[in-house]
Amino acid sequence: MSVTLRPYNSSDCKAILDIINYNIIHTTNIYEYEPRNLEEQLSIFEEKLAKSFPIIVAEVNQKVVGFGYYSEFRLRIAYQFTVEHSVYVSKDYHKKGIGKLLLAELITLAKKQNLNTMIAVIDSENQNSVSFHKNSGFEMIGTIKQSGYKFDRWLNSILMQLFLKP
Repeated sequence: MSVTLRPYNSSDCKAILDIINYNIIHTTNIYEYEPRNLEEQLSIFEEKLAKSFPIIVAEVNQKVVGFGYYSEFRLRIAYQFTVEHSVYVSKDYHKKGIGKLLLAELITLAKKQNLNTMIAVIDSENQNSVSFHKNSGFEMIGTIKQSGYKFDRWLNSILMQLFLKP
């Protein structure tokens, strides 16, 4: 299976929206209740691109099967060298190395932008993501207990960090 990574363009948004909405509806990977609509997702991505944050997509046979991006960790100026990232892969393409390719590319882009650290905020139930990040060099730095509420239960957020500079 050949995977191509490339910059996002707005025509990718429908396929990306399908991946996002699956996660909103069926998982605790995204702490949202309602599926997003196309206009909302386009607006979210336009804002990230306007701030010079990258959005990349993974394709297999010219079909978008995953995406990743990073943006501000927090809005105050002192956080300008810290970003939080997201990587999502279609459920039909899990465990095929696509997420690893996306994350590696995001790390490369962040280093080129002279950023200092990348943060992952992961639901504690998503142990596959925790392992994925550990395998990519991230270190667990803490847990925020009961930080979210979804599916009639409290959820904990795990914070993981990767320093981008030696």
